[in-house]
Amino acid sequence: MTNYKKVVYLDADTIVVKSIEDLFKCGKFCANLKHSERLNSGVMVLEPSEAIFNDMMSKVTTLPSYTGGDQGFLNSYYTGFPNAHVFEPNLSLEELKSRPVPEMQRLSTLYNADVGLYMLANKWMVNESELCVIHYTLGPLKPWDWWTSWLLKPVDVWQNVREQLEESLPGTGGGRNPNDDLLVKFLFLLPPFALLFCYYQSFLQTREYFGSFCRSSLCDSIRHMYYKIRYGGSLSYSGVSTSSTIGSNHQFSNGANTKVPIYLGGISVFVCFVVAAVSLGLALAIVPRQVMPWTGLLMMYEWTFTLFILLFGGYLYLVSIWGKTKATVGSFSSDPESLDYDSGKGHHRQGLSFDVATWRYGLVMAFLAVAGPSLPCLLGITALFARLGLMFVGGLVLASFMTYSSEHLAIRAFLKGLEDRGNTRSRSLCFLC
Repeated sequence: MTNYKKVVYLDADTIVVKSIEDLFKCGKFCANLKHSERLNSGVMVLEPSEAIFNDMMSKVTTLPSYTGGDQGFLNSYYTGFPNAHVFEPNLSLEELKSRPVPEMQRLSTLYNADVGLYMLANKWMVNESELCVIHYTLGPLKPWDWWTSWLLKPVDVWQNVREQLEESLPGTGGGRNPNDDLLVKFLFLLPPFALLFCYYQSFLQTREYFGSFCRSSLCDSIRHMYYKIRYGGSLSYSGVSTSSTIGSNHQFSNGANTKVPIYLGGISVFVCFVVAAVSLGLALAIVPRQVMPWTGLLMMYEWTFTLFILLFGGYLYLVSIWGKTKATVGSFSSDPESLDYDSGKGHHRQGLSFDVATWRYGLVMAFLAVAGPSLPCLLGITALFARLGLMFVGGLVLASFMTYSSEHLAIRAFLKGLEDRGNTRSRSLCFLC
């Protein structure tokens, strides 16, 4: 490096937004001071020197490093740096030549604008139009990760520069990475195809009942209304009415009573939250980190919803089997022939009612899951803590509804299993399909 007169070093998590040619006027060592006492090595100006390099190598094992890396070592090596003079880029060359070259100089915030400071006040503490280098120092919130754009407003600067660059490196030229294009397309199309496959399998398994249902549904509805008006009651094959209280008595289509296991609701709530956490974690792991923000957000929602539907739908399917098994081993009617007749008429109606309720709960959960993170953007809120606060409130609302809906869906699935005890047809693994 001694072939160069000056070297300007920039961390990978910095972005140059304005010319930094003035930095080559700096002294032998220049950096920005953070927290009033420690230099930050994200932006440095160095005058290569073999003597200084050898001196550093002789002390690298003896000087302490509070970071365990280069920044801590440099703070120990340049002990007088906090007292160094501030670099003045507006001085003319004549003035610079008339002065001795300083050993150390401090760079202003314009050359190392920390987004951590922006986060505290939701604005830059210097004139934004004069910023030269922005430094994204917030630990895991790096600008190349798609989710960071939805939390930190200054990441928009990084993404804008990324899109304007020529396509010379992966991730530049419109933000596209040719190496990941095929993978992104595959991951984007796989979830809808998986759901369509599940629905197709479910349709094949139930189509033999579909014709008879279409032929009988109109007559059944007319007959149901006639007897309800005449006798002021409901038919024996009317849908099962579920209560919101776990363990309460439920009226069956044949007039028999049963009791839902008292612990079913608690187990279902626990399973629902575990499935939601697993689905979100797998989605974040599957979606490539360096895709564009909108692409990452859409793929994350797509994979989270798909995994949740498959996993929690599988759980509801098992609950339905549990109910069917319990109905099979128990005695729920003194007239088995009447029971078979009634359930044969009513399982289509109850199945349709359950499917509608399932999708109603699912759509509301999906709406809340989308609305929570999107609310800060829709309201134009840019402060990190305000965004996180609104997301937290949205998460509480979503969690409350998930608690309510998971309990009710599990009860409905259990009762549907009891209702379908005489039905031998099989269902797909995804009960929501």
